Amino acid sequence: MDIQAYLKRINYCGPRDVTPETLRALQVAHLMSVPFENLSIHSGEPIVLEDEALFSKIVENRRGGFCYEANGLFASLLRALGFKVEMLSAGVAHREGGFGPDFDHMILMVTLDQRWLADVGFGESFVEPLLLDERGEQIQRAGSFRIDADNDYLILQRRDQGGDWQPQYRFTLEPHTFADYEAMCHYHQTSPDSHFTKAPLCSLATPDGRVTLSGMRLITTAGKLRDEQTLSNREEFDRLLNDQFGVVMKNKLEF
Repeated sequence: MDIQAYLKRINYCGPRDVTPETLRALQVAHLMSVPFENLSIHSGEPIVLEDEALFSKIVENRRGGFCYEANGLFASLLRALGFKVEMLSAGVAHREGGFGPDFDHMILMVTLDQRWLADVGFGESFVEPLLLDERGEQIQRAGSFRIDADNDYLILQRRDQGGDWQPQYRFTLEPHTFADYEAMCHYHQTSPDSHFTKAPLCSLATPDGRVTLSGMRLITTAGKLRDEQTLSNREEFDRLLNDQFGVVMKNKLEF
């Protein structure tokens, strides 16, 4: 792991000591620099869940990735810096109720003096790590979050603008390796039922919201404000991909 190259990629020049403050700063820096994206799926690029391949893609080629890639490589960075990190399995909440299968999503447990939930691969969610064993409301600039216990699972909840709690995903604390996610990673790359195969997506956190390319739409949020524009052509899509996210694709996107 070339730590210096990784830290340069996420524009991080802060402390490297193994503390909650460093963990918090690293997660925020990562989310502000590495987009959540599924562009490999729409350009015929295989997604390889292995540290060297992910480093090449995200750091050297200045790309992003979806959860298995972003959180998988972030876990490697944290370990290289001396943090104790475990990869956990999560099932993403469905709008109509219920949750996706295990390994639908990867999240991280970081153990310091307390246990923390870290996630740089979910899109719009918590920006700063959450205390894993805290059951009360945790408020940060990205919103209000809570982790509830539900039998064998823990459920991440987010308070919506109406004040109601909405589940984002449920998870267990059993540690896993990349191999455990391979089947679901393949599913999300290939299945017509996966939302990742339906249209290209690239999304990045900003200081007050997010900027997202979703198909031929540019969506910008800032606080409670939301702006959506329909793009006129593929050239505009490619220009915004470069201007807003710093991404230049080597292979042509098909959509």
